[in-house]
Amino acid sequence: MTATPTRAQRFAAIVAPAAQRAGYTGHGSNARLARDTGMSESSVSRMLKGQAIPDLKFFAPVAVTLGVSLLDLLAELGVPPESIQPLSETKQSQVGSRSISPVEAADRLGLKDPVGREMLIATIERLKRLENESEDQPGDERGGTAAQM
Repeated sequence: MTATPTRAQRFAAIVAPAAQRAGYTGHGSNARLARDTGMSESSVSRMLKGQAIPDLKFFAPVAVTLGVSLLDLLAELGVPPESIQPLSETKQSQVGSRSISPVEAADRLGLKDPVGREMLIATIERLKRLENESEDQPGDERGGTAAQM
């Protein structure tokens, strides 16, 4: 009877061949892949051997570096692809049409520290003011506030 592969083994079945196709072969390949993805060399080694799945923060760098689908990597964690579709591809009712206030944003982010809340609220309000000011100045093609600095 054949044992069912673990998630780490299924993950490795995606990334190990992709690493070879991307040129990560031979001596030093794990070190190069580690450098290019921001992972430790030991984590790369365990990932490629099917012994471990990297932290979620490394999924995007691994996908980009190896030229694999981020959705395929996330699927190995059991994340259903339909739950991570871009908002433009979801039903309008799921997107929501109501904007939220800066106070609601702070609440949804779970910010409890009064100073942190005020900083977030003030930053949002300032950005909104700057956006409104730039809309009031037609013909200015220099870009946004950051581009003008």
